[in-house]
Amino acid sequence: MDIFTREKRSQVMSRVRGKDTKPELTVRRFLHSRGLRYRLHRRDLPGKPDLVFPSQRIAVFVNGCFWHQHSGCPKSSLPRTRHDFWKAKLQSNILRDQKVQDELRAMNWRPLIVWECGLGLKELELLELKIRGMAVSEAEN
Repeated sequence: MDIFTREKRSQVMSRVRGKDTKPELTVRRFLHSRGLRYRLHRRDLPGKPDLVFPSQRIAVFVNGCFWHQHSGCPKSSLPRTRHDFWKAKLQSNILRDQKVQDELRAMNWRPLIVWECGLGLKELELLELKIRGMAVSEAEN
């Protein structure tokens, strides 16, 4: 049984944001402070990536562990109520994410996934190196 009434649960869920989330802002601030410049939420690309590096053709998605079911993460556990509904809902998110990544790859874009649980300094520095490394490897070609 849910601890909230239907009305309160609806109100809580309506406040869940799709963009400009705290994890996304953390990634954006870090990369910007390191001199990397990007575009936000390009609607012309599949899945509207959170950050886009057009010249390198890199699309970055900052995924919430629950909503995108990060494998092995404690934040990705299913709710106890309406188990079948949530299982189907979250499974469709996983399938959509995979389809979006496949579409981007078919367009010669490179999707990168950043998980909300992996936003420590070490992980963010690795993301920066990965983006810079992809830019260098493309410049060499």
